[in-house]
Amino acid sequence: MGADGELLPAAQGAFMEVREEHRGGKKQAMEQAMTEEMERLRRMPVQQLRARYREVYGESTSSSHKQHLVRRIAWRLQVLAQGDLSERAERRAREIANDADLKTQVPRGWARDAGVSTARSRRDRRLPEAGTILRRPYRERTVEVKVLAEGFEYAGQRYESLSAVARAITGTRWNGLLFFGLTGRKKVKSHAAG
Repeated sequence: MGADGELLPAAQGAFMEVREEHRGGKKQAMEQAMTEEMERLRRMPVQQLRARYREVYGESTSSSHKQHLVRRIAWRLQVLAQGDLSERAERRAREIANDADLKTQVPRGWARDAGVSTARSRRDRRLPEAGTILRRPYRERTVEVKVLAEGFEYAGQRYESLSAVARAITGTRWNGLLFFGLTGRKKVKSHAAG
C-alpha cells in the first residue's frame, strides 16, 4: 500500500479480478484464483519471486529464501484480495507482541531445571562414572582430571567436555576421548592392490 492507504498500481491490478469475484459473493472462485496463484508462485525461480515481491510490496527484498518469499507474497496477495486483520485483532496481536514476559532467547540451563531430557544431557557410555580420576602423562607430568556428574574438573576449573580439558592442557584442539585413551583411532583401510 502507498502512504495514503491506496494499493500500489502493480498490486492493484494483480488481484482486481479476485476482488471483483469476492464482491460478487463468489468465494469459491476467489479461493480457486488464490490456489492457482500459489501454484504459479511455487513454480517461479527466486529472481522472479523477488520481482513479484517488489510489485506486491512496493519495495525490494534481500531474501533469497524461496519458501519465505512464496509465503510472504501469498499472504500479501490474500490481504489485498480479502482485506487485512480487523482493528481489534491487530490491537490484540500488538498487545501479545509487546508482552514484557516474552522471551526471545531460551535461558541457559532451562532443560535441566525443567527436567527435560536433551541429547546433550545424555551421558556418553564411553565415559567412566562420576568421581573417577582420569590420569595421563603429558610433557613429563601426570595430568589428572576428575569426572563429574555433568562435566569435568581439571586444575580447579570445571569444563563441559573432555575436549575442552584437552585443549586447556595442550593449547590445541584434541578429541578428548582420544587424548585420555578412552577410544582408539579408527584404522584406515589400505586400498593397495595385493
